[in-house]
Parts: sequence; C-alpha cells; structure tokens
Amino acid sequence: MPDLSIPLTDQWPDIRAGVGRICERFDNDYWNRLDRASEYPQEFVDALTEAGYLAALIPEQYGGAGLPVAAGGAILETIHATGCNAAACHAQMYTMGTLLKHGSPEQKQRYLPAIASGELRLQAFGVTEPTRSSAAPTASRSSWSICARRWETGWRSASSTRRSTTAPTRSSSRT
Repeated sequence: MPDLSIPLTDQWPDIRAGVGRICERFDNDYWNRLDRASEYPQEFVDALTEAGYLAALIPEQYGGAGLPVAAGGAILETIHATGCNAAACHAQMYTMGTLLKHGSPEQKQRYLPAIASGELRLQAFGVTEPTRSSAAPTASRSSWSICARRWETGWRSASSTRRSTTAPTRSSSRT
C-alpha cells in the first residue's frame, strides 16, 4: 500500500492570521451557547463571509479570490485549530465547485457572485446512491433521500422525497 501521508505546512500565513483574528472573536462560550440551543453559527459565518474567506475558491471574475484548494484547506484548518467549528463553512466553500465545473455560463454569472457576497448560501448537496447515506452532519440534523432518473431532457425525480428529522429545525432569514 502506498504511503499517503501529506505533510502539513505553514503555507498561506496571511490567510491563517486573518482567519485567526476572526476566530478570536468567537470563544468557547459562543460555541457552547449555540450547541445548547441547536443554533446555526450565523454571526461566525457572516464574519468569515464579510472578510471574503468563504469566497476564497470562487474565481475573481465572480467576486471571489480565485485561490487554490490548498488555501481553502488552510482556512478550514485554521478555524478548527483555534477551537472554532468549520462545519457550517465547509459546504459554502466547496459545493460551489459543482456549479463552477458543470454550470452553464448563465448559471455561473447568476449564482457565483451571490455565493461570494454571502447573499446566497449554497450549503446542501445530494448523494446519488438511492440506498446509501452520506451520514454528513448538518445544522438541522435532517436528512433527505431523493431518487432521480436521467431522461433525454435531463434529470427527473423518480420517486418522492422523504425527510426524516431527529431534531428541531430552524429556518434562516438567508436564502
């Protein structure tokens, strides 16, 4: 079996320092309060969005920084290293890659600037195996199961959507 070790480096010192300064504002009391109330870390996500860190991987032409994935890794690593929780940030940074890779020029122009500015939250993804689950944790602790079939004109739902909730959900004022 090949050695798959990846050395950690101190790349992106300016990004790490900036993210660290933001994280200093969100102490353990903040995270414990949210955890007890099962609340989304809106203030934390807003602070990272306003500073541009959650748009780091979005190309500059769409309002992001156009940085490589290693920079995104440094952002998330720094968030966790400071004791904060990057779970609410991960999808905002990475799921837009599907749109970037597979979206039409019109879709990219419509959605990527809104994602970069924080106007639009893109924090959901689908698992394509109809009998499998990603077991990915979410803020609302909800899961969705969707079965779709490819048709000549595109994808269509082949069965109804099922939602199972194990904890109360909270609607957000953000899209």
